[in-house]
Amino acid sequence: MNTALQTVNLVPGSNLNTYMQTVNNFQILTAEREHELAEKLYYGEDLEAARELVMAHLRFVVHIAKSYNGYGLPLADLIQEGNVGLMKAVKRFNPEKGVRLVSFAVYWIKAEMHEYILRNWRIVKVATTKAQRKLFFNLRGAKKRLAWLSDDEVNAVAADLGVEAKEVRRMEGRLTASDIGFDVGVDDEEDGFVAPAHYLEDKSADPSRVLEHADWQETNNQSLHYAMGQLDERSRNILQARWLSENKATLHELADKYGISAERVRQLEKNAMKKVRATMEA
Repeated sequence: MNTALQTVNLVPGSNLNTYMQTVNNFQILTAEREHELAEKLYYGEDLEAARELVMAHLRFVVHIAKSYNGYGLPLADLIQEGNVGLMKAVKRFNPEKGVRLVSFAVYWIKAEMHEYILRNWRIVKVATTKAQRKLFFNLRGAKKRLAWLSDDEVNAVAADLGVEAKEVRRMEGRLTASDIGFDVGVDDEEDGFVAPAHYLEDKSADPSRVLEHADWQETNNQSLHYAMGQLDERSRNILQARWLSENKATLHELADKYGISAERVRQLEKNAMKKVRATMEA
């Protein structure tokens, strides 16, 4: 077996150029040799055969990874994810199907790269359904310029990918959007940008504030109860009927109840309010 096959590290590592030079030196397998190795693995679980199949196709993973280089993610990471897909493909490859390993492995390699891109391209996922994923990876290639797509272009992309035009517009917006840091430095704020940390904070969730509010409310309730107890029965009933009941009574209803004028009820209410306020503030 080639010495390089025994020493190469499957992880690209920090020296990516050296890694790519190494995998490009691996001998490409003939159809006969590939079939022989695949049979050893499929029927005999020969791990050395699996190793040689993987090593011979590492250059193909690099080639695919380069086609996804425009997403701004490290090429080494894309290659590493693609290598995982390659190994999965080798494990599942059936030599009796009559196809070359590269044709079978391409789907597994791309699937792993797609998952990695969708997990890391944005903080918030931009595609979750199968249709959205298809649109995400095809829309970038469909756009020939940085400007927004015209209506005709949107309709053409939608028809080509089998989705609705509004989904194309929605995905285009996600592609052109950028992540915003929750907190930023002083220099960024001087440019007029306000970090979400300054306006998304939920102060009501502060335990000390919650406790303070609960204590304040309990104290007020106790003070109100005490102040109401200092009133005469009629004045107390009028305040309760006017302010503390779900179905608040009118001045005329209370006037009929106590056999006095509505104006007198209003005066009693006003005086009772003054007494309660004075008692609570004392």
